[in-house]
Amino acid sequence: MSRTKLVVAGCAICLMAFAHARTVRGQANPSQRNDQLAPKTGSSAAPAATAPPAAAARDGSHDFDPLLGSWKYHLKRRLNPLTGSNTWVEFEGTGNCYKIWDGGELDTIVVDGPTGHVEGLTVRLYNPQSRQWSLSWANRKDGTLVAPQIGEFKGGRGEFYAQDTLNSRSILVRFVWTNLNTDTPHFEQSFSDDGGKTWEVNWITDQTKVNP
Repeated sequence: MSRTKLVVAGCAICLMAFAHARTVRGQANPSQRNDQLAPKTGSSAAPAATAPPAAAARDGSHDFDPLLGSWKYHLKRRLNPLTGSNTWVEFEGTGNCYKIWDGGELDTIVVDGPTGHVEGLTVRLYNPQSRQWSLSWANRKDGTLVAPQIGEFKGGRGEFYAQDTLNSRSILVRFVWTNLNTDTPHFEQSFSDDGGKTWEVNWITDQTKVNP
């Protein structure tokens, strides 16, 4: 056989061997090829968590509505607060609470006791932006509307705070209202001269609903 025919025959054998090797490799693991081509289902990735809807902001504009109407008052007042004194005086009287608008009230009180006669009023105003109340007290004796107590109700308990002075010292003042949804609402005023670490009650008011 001539040299040319040998070269041609050798090339033909090489091409056949190469084609066979490709076929074998392609069929060696058909399941792997199918896995690669088949669409993936049942992904184990957890779905994105959905945020719970935000709770609607509470409208407290009617928190003081239970005080509307006429009342009898029994009042206890501590003399010389924040001095260690435990001497109290008691007053009896009446009052009326009037609606100004939704979120606005005017509350009047007239009481008498062993230390004299007290006429006063409280203006209560609700701020719909901050959702807090301001409570401003005025006494007929000096005719001055004092700086308001600011706060709100949570779980049926209303707490209201302000800064004031007593005997030339800076103090904190706290109002607490409870039992509003009964015929015997309860009010307490307390002072603190240590930044709110401790509180001393100095004014307690219990009122009883007067039927129309």
